[in-house]
Amino acid sequence: MTIDNPSRRMLMTAMAALPIGETVAAIDAEGDGATATGRPRALVAFLSRSGNTRVLAGVIHRAEPSDLYEIRTVRAYPDDYFQTVEQARQERDEGHLPALRDGPPNIAHYDKVYLGFPIWGETLPPPVRSFLSQIDLRGKTVVPFITHGGYGAGKSAADLAKRAKGAMLKPPLVMEADQERRTTTEVLQWLGKPVPR
Repeated sequence: MTIDNPSRRMLMTAMAALPIGETVAAIDAEGDGATATGRPRALVAFLSRSGNTRVLAGVIHRAEPSDLYEIRTVRAYPDDYFQTVEQARQERDEGHLPALRDGPPNIAHYDKVYLGFPIWGETLPPPVRSFLSQIDLRGKTVVPFITHGGYGAGKSAADLAKRAKGAMLKPPLVMEADQERRTTTEVLQWLGKPVPR
């Protein structure tokens, strides 16, 4: 799905700036992970660099009884889009798992995990791989929602299946959301500067 409508782009940008409630650094270990109706709770865990995936996480969180957890690293990635892409590519090639700022929530409290991430280097971003290395998803339903800059979901489904052994993986929502890359490219071309690959 491509977001070409300028009004829709402005709405998505505005929604990305809105708070979506408190994100959970670590869910209270004493909690039972259930709603007031006794239905199992879902966890919406997401990584977002430019806000696109955060918007989707917010929509899911508001529509489903769930807790929200933002995957954040101790060391922030560069503000520059192309520098982040290059760093992510190097980390992917080296198998580097960056340290996360907050420990993961107690996954035992959830039956379903909505996992949101942008595609970096044609697959799962290193912070998402770090998150997955710290949790056990066996017996859980995992529902991915993925944003990308025009190249699709890449190898993320196969990579996720390797890292979520024993989980029931549902078909992902895959959405093109490449405003940042497109804008940066257009501005650099307008300035007559080379566009990084």
